[in-house]
Amino acid sequence: MKLRLITFSMYARLNPLIWSFEMTIMPNHPVKRTRRSLATHFDRYAADRGRMAKKKSRYLSGRRIDPRAITGGETLADLVDETFLAYNAARLREACQLFAQKMLEPDVTVGLSITGALTPAGLGISALIPLMRAGFVDWIITTGANLYHDTHFGIGLSLHQGSTAISDIVLRGEEVVRIYDIFFDYSVLLDTDAFFRRVIEGEEFQRPMSTAEFHNLCGKYVLERERKLGLENKSFLAAAYELGVPLYTSSPGDSSIGMNVAAKALQGNRLAFDPSADVNETAAIVLAAKRGAFHGRGDRGKKHGGKSAVFILGGGSPKNFMLQTEPQIQEVLGIDRGPQWCDAGRGCIVGQG
Repeated sequence: MKLRLITFSMYARLNPLIWSFEMTIMPNHPVKRTRRSLATHFDRYAADRGRMAKKKSRYLSGRRIDPRAITGGETLADLVDETFLAYNAARLREACQLFAQKMLEPDVTVGLSITGALTPAGLGISALIPLMRAGFVDWIITTGANLYHDTHFGIGLSLHQGSTAISDIVLRGEEVVRIYDIFFDYSVLLDTDAFFRRVIEGEEFQRPMSTAEFHNLCGKYVLERERKLGLENKSFLAAAYELGVPLYTSSPGDSSIGMNVAAKALQGNRLAFDPSADVNETAAIVLAAKRGAFHGRGDRGKKHGGKSAVFILGGGSPKNFMLQTEPQIQEVLGIDRGPQWCDAGRGCIVGQG
């Protein structure tokens, strides 16, 4: 007769079958009592293990996933809070809650950095201008390209939805410019170039200035063109001028606006961008924000009367330029010094001292 070792886990699975076999086929088997005693021992052991396993892991303390059905009657806030429960949707929910619950507090000054071709897709009209008008954005750093393409809308030029399937060769033959799946006529670029070249011929541009001052002056002319064309809220460059929102470019030469400024310099135009002014002005904005000069209680002899927050869209140079304000304040200028953890590609995280 062969013997087989039955482990506890095997017995736990086979136990109901064993008892059924014993009670029906072998009711008077001589080892029944021993088996019953063994089964009782295993049952008690299993119960003890079950009680031990019921201790809840701290990793299971998160909100239970049990959303209500979407009916179409939800507000946007309810939809985000109640149904965006996992994956990238959960990260979006966390970002929305951080923005609404922390960054929009009355004593917080919000900086926005913008990278990537966002304005050609109409994001300036649909989102950026409403954010500024609602008072949710206090200052901005963006690429020059976003301002250049934003100006198309402000001066009455049109961009169109296209398709990624269309050949570049075909589009070039018809003088259609593409930004992925956004199409527009080549004349849009030429007309926008001509607009900026004409604007910067003005006497008020004939000197060095920060990019914020430059964009403020340009925004005035874009707003005038909007009004003459009967347009409204089409350019966030114009809206920034109207609302007094400082608008910086971290690399002013890296755009068609900067290229046109360089071209006019060859003809004797005296406009020049002052990067040191940009560095010092942006650092001053953050320092003043933390001292409550904008939305807080004011300094009044205290170190900190407000807060500074950053809303980053896309990363890149504008993000780095915005995040370097703290190292400029603390490390370089030695004001409110605190520890910093920096990465060349990702900017700095600063601990307040």
